[in-house]
Amino acid sequence: MAEDTKTTEEATVVNTVPAVDTNAGAANVVAKSVYGEKRRNNARRPMGRKGESEKRDEFDQRILDLARVTRVMAGGKRMRFRACVVVGDRKGKVGIGMGKGADVTLAMNKAVNDAKKALIDVPMINETIPHEVYEKFGAAKILFKPAKKGRGVIAGGCVRIILEMAGVKNIVSKILGTNNKVSNAKCTINALKRLRKVGQEGQNSPKEKTEEKKAEKVKAEK
Repeated sequence: MAEDTKTTEEATVVNTVPAVDTNAGAANVVAKSVYGEKRRNNARRPMGRKGESEKRDEFDQRILDLARVTRVMAGGKRMRFRACVVVGDRKGKVGIGMGKGADVTLAMNKAVNDAKKALIDVPMINETIPHEVYEKFGAAKILFKPAKKGRGVIAGGCVRIILEMAGVKNIVSKILGTNNKVSNAKCTINALKRLRKVGQEGQNSPKEKTEEKKAEKVKAEK
């Protein structure tokens, strides 16, 4: 009797084992092969407008100043963030911008957009500025002098960052006024705006200067 019960139990176990569906396995293999072909075809297919790789922004950006500012209102104080950012391509174009926002990222985005709208061209000769320039903006006073090749950027604070983003590699500068970063940044931009190339309007060449001096001497003798 015990042997009969064992045989019946073995038979039930064998019957409960699910049968392997060979058709399902073959269907899975076919589906995988079709999916692989689709992926290969999509990779070979030229990408359209939506799939075009975004052009890399040619301008680099650096933070000059980031501060938390408050504004007194009827209901109390309103806290916001103020960001001052410099944008440049290190090839002669540079600009600064400021932005405020409830979040740091929002203030940064506003400052970058503002800086890109206010880009200026910095004239350079042999990787340095063409002539000496002195600028005053509010309490900020800055002096720039050209330097020989290999001297490097002798500057500090936000002035150094702006000059590096503009692509100036050899220059001597001195901050003579305040240490306020925003004031010094605006003063630096104003000083770079005043730069003129040799022979350009507003800056005479050495030959023209000597000729003007000779003409002045002749007039004085007469």
